[in-house]
Amino acid sequence: MNRIERVKNTLGSTPGVFHFEVIDESHKHGAGRVGDSHLKVVVVSAAFEGMSAVARHRWVNALYKSEFETGLHALAVTARTPAEWEADSAIAASPNCVGKGT
Repeated sequence: MNRIERVKNTLGSTPGVFHFEVIDESHKHGAGRVGDSHLKVVVVSAAFEGMSAVARHRWVNALYKSEFETGLHALAVTARTPAEWEADSAIAASPNCVGKGT
């Protein structure tokens, strides 16, 4: 099983996760980057009710401690409650890394 499959399986089996997406953004981070080293996850969960943005990101990052230890370099997180997702399901585009260009 590759990293993206593991990330998806983790989110899919996490209680309270209403919706999730996993996007491989490794190509935006320069030559020599191994695929699936830079990921973006979108997570919608009622567990985020009353949590700050920082707490939400920590919650998601904690799910992937072992992935960071084995080659995941960056994880961009969009974390919303179901009500926030219903009001705005747009996902901001991630910028290219400095020096990568467009």
